[in-house]
Amino acid sequence: MSSRTYNDPEIGPVRLVKSARARRISVRVHPLKGVTVTVPRFCSYAAGLQVFGQCRGWVLKTLEKQKSLRETASASAVAPEQIEAMRQEAKMLLPRRLSELAERYGFSYGRVFIKHNSSNWGSCSARGNINLNLNLVRLPQLLRDHVILHELCHLRHPNHGPEFHALLERLDADNLRLLAGAGEQEQAFRQLQDTIRRSRAGFPVQYVLQQELKKYPLV
Repeated sequence: MSSRTYNDPEIGPVRLVKSARARRISVRVHPLKGVTVTVPRFCSYAAGLQVFGQCRGWVLKTLEKQKSLRETASASAVAPEQIEAMRQEAKMLLPRRLSELAERYGFSYGRVFIKHNSSNWGSCSARGNINLNLNLVRLPQLLRDHVILHELCHLRHPNHGPEFHALLERLDADNLRLLAGAGEQEQAFRQLQDTIRRSRAGFPVQYVLQQELKKYPLV
């Protein structure tokens, strides 16, 4: 795989890479690897630079957004002892809640692991093991359950296809109904349900919950 580097006066190095597998020219902005323009083997580097020029405004905006996210993450950094306290709370709280939701909705999983990473709230392995981020203890109950249900649904649908979303939508809606019926944060739930009713998304419950989840950056 051959490559060349173009030095943009504002952006800096832009790597142009020839790929036998690529079918079209694409531009990617990675927070660590920088800007890469992938060019099909049958195209010229000049064509890659032309596409980059057309996308240059988007690249600058994306780099600025990534810089802002890094600054936000740095400002919200927490002390090691706080992380350890969250880890201990997560070990007590999350496996128990995972077990409760799995039993309620008929899921069977392997092992559960509490992890601390900056890329996701949770994951489900091919072996049926569930990984949960210790940051979940910072979330309201409904959002915490949403993440856990998301990973449980992957036990049946290891992708994000229509069947996965239909299942998660049904379980999220049922869990919302049960929590609201228990009187937890009643006013907040009413406001949330009103937002869901007004949403035009294909899967309104999980869409609204995902939007709420974005308000909580991982630390």
